[in-house]
Parts: sequence; C-alpha cells; structure tokens
Amino acid sequence: MLAKLRDREVSLKIAKKIKELSKNLDNIKIMNFCGTHEWTITHYGIRYLMPENVELIAGPGCPVCITPAHYVDATVKLAMEGVRVLTFGDSYRLMGSKRRGIPKSLEEAKERGADVEIVYGMLDAVKIAKDGKESAFFAVGFETTAPAVLSPLYSGEIPENMSLVVAHRLTPPIMRYVLEKFPGSPIRGVIAPGHVSTITGSSTWEFVAEDYGIPIAVSGFEPVDVLLSILEILRQIDRGEARLFNEYSRAVSYKGNGRALRIIESTTDVVDAAWRGIGFVPRSGLALKEELSEFDALRRYGIGEMVEWRDDSLPGCRCAEVTLGMAKPTDCPLFMRACTPERPYGPCMVSGEGTCLIWAKYGSSEFLRGLIGDL
Repeated sequence: MLAKLRDREVSLKIAKKIKELSKNLDNIKIMNFCGTHEWTITHYGIRYLMPENVELIAGPGCPVCITPAHYVDATVKLAMEGVRVLTFGDSYRLMGSKRRGIPKSLEEAKERGADVEIVYGMLDAVKIAKDGKESAFFAVGFETTAPAVLSPLYSGEIPENMSLVVAHRLTPPIMRYVLEKFPGSPIRGVIAPGHVSTITGSSTWEFVAEDYGIPIAVSGFEPVDVLLSILEILRQIDRGEARLFNEYSRAVSYKGNGRALRIIESTTDVVDAAWRGIGFVPRSGLALKEELSEFDALRRYGIGEMVEWRDDSLPGCRCAEVTLGMAKPTDCPLFMRACTPERPYGPCMVSGEGTCLIWAKYGSSEFLRGLIGDL
C-alpha cells in the first residue's frame, strides 16, 4: 500500500493529468494547510511537477509556529522558579519574548539549571510527575494531540502535583480567518489537514466549500495522496464546482473520532485565542473547564492567561506572513542567514512542521530535481 502511494510513475501520470487539465484554467493558488503536507510537497519535489499557473502555498498548520510567546515566557518563568516543565521537543526550542537577562526558551532555561524535560507525550509526562515534584506540562498542538493530552484529566488519572499550560488551538477557525481577513483572497482551493480530520471528521471542513465556494480536499500524506487531492481540486474548479472531497477515507470518517471529541468537549471550553504574530481569532482555542481549573498551571501559579493582544513577532521575522500564505520563506531576509536549522530564530524554523525548516532542509532545486528528474 505504502509503496503504491509513493510510486514515481503513478505520481508522474497524475502530474501529467494536472498539467493537461490546467491548460484551461487561469492562475490557481492552492493552500496546503498542514505542515506535514508541506513536508511531502517539498521533500518529494511536488512543486516542480506543477504547471506554471498552479501554485501551492503553505498555510498555518504548524502548532508550534503559532504558539504565542506568552506561553513560552510563562513556562520559562515556571522552570526558573523551580517547577519542573515537561514538553515536546519542538516547543523546547521555541523562542519567547526577547527580555534582557531572562532565558528566551526552555532550552536556554535548562542550560541555566532549570528542570526541563523533553517527553514523547502526555503519558510519559504523567509517569514522571508521579514522583511528587511540582510539574507543568506545556501542551502545544491542534485537535490531533488534544485528546491524548486531556485524556488523564478526563479519566481522573492526573497527579495532583501536575498542571497544564494549555496552548491548544483549533484549525477550522483559523482557516475561516484566513478566508475572511483577506477579501478577494487568491486561494482557489484548500488541502485540509489529514491528521486533524481523523479527530474532527471531514465534515468540519464543509464550510470552506459551502460558505466560500472553494473546493477542499482532506488529503493523506503520501505523494500520490497529495497529487490526487490537487487533481480533484482542479477538476472542481474546471467544472465550476465547490465541494468537500475526502481523499483520505482510509483514515478519516465523516463524523470523526467520537471518543476523542468527547474527551475534548468534557474537559475544555472553546474560547477566543491568540495566534503568534496574527492576533486573537474568535473561538479558536481550548481552555480547561472551570471545574478543572486547579490543573491550569497559569492559574495555579498566578501567571494569568493572555487576554490582550501584544504583537509577539520577533524583529525581522516574517513567520506570521509565511503561516498565512502571504510570503515564502525565501522572502524573509533572515532565512538561512540569521535563522538556520542549527540556530533557529523564528518559530517557523523550530518545528519539523515549520515551513522555513522544511524549505531549509529540502528546498534546494538541486535536491528536488535529483528526486524527480528533469521533466
């Protein structure tokens, strides 16, 4: 199965159909929302298979990239004050605010002696916290990771000495924000995130077609998946249609994962939430329910939630524009100069789902042409 989805000849045949179909179309921009789709597109050289009038642009599908500096600053503060902070590897390197004399990341806090541990997931964090030490888990992610993080709260298995810094964000609201914030948006099609959709169901994306008249495809993550999704979007545009297409039906159902959704709904409320470099987006975040507030680290330690917008873009960094599809990594003056995979500056260079890091690793034309050959 996997071999077929990565088959070079099959991919080239689909690409040929895309080129033939696109001859009848004007310039088309398709947003691939998810960071993993951006990885597939860049790693396998799919942009080089596109005709000149079909452009693939990255979207806001990197949860680490859009996590506000406020939460990084909060976890650094906790770590420096003796609370053990548990986190994922990507958020470990994420930069907070630039404040003189204060660690800018959890990585730097650990270098200064703070107790910071990288964990694979929430279950690992719970096991570690059972030793009784005050611990806080930095919960970053979209709907994909939220059920696993919230599950110990749902089942009552979280230690009393453990709390959460909840920075979970919801994906449909930011997609709506992108389409409404920029009237006359050049986006003509959307590739919806497959991982998120395994939780939410494909139905959560119907609004893109119904409210905005834009074809949308829930896609898997192999080259053939992505190419088939692009082909379907172009077919709809050619026919003057706009509807939801579930290319990833082998993993995504229409209604989603009922148990996972119950866990989210039982433990959190949907709230207005900030996105790094972007601002507050209505009903786009999760916050622990009032009855679970004792496990909210920001409340427990008197730090407070982010309630007013403060632009947390780093000077010179264009990450926010990259996540909104308004700029490419190569448009940023810091890209591969002051901001590299070895020494990341902006959040888009930190995470494996960040567009800048993906382009830095796999974006050279020589590398891509070596994968797909001269066409």
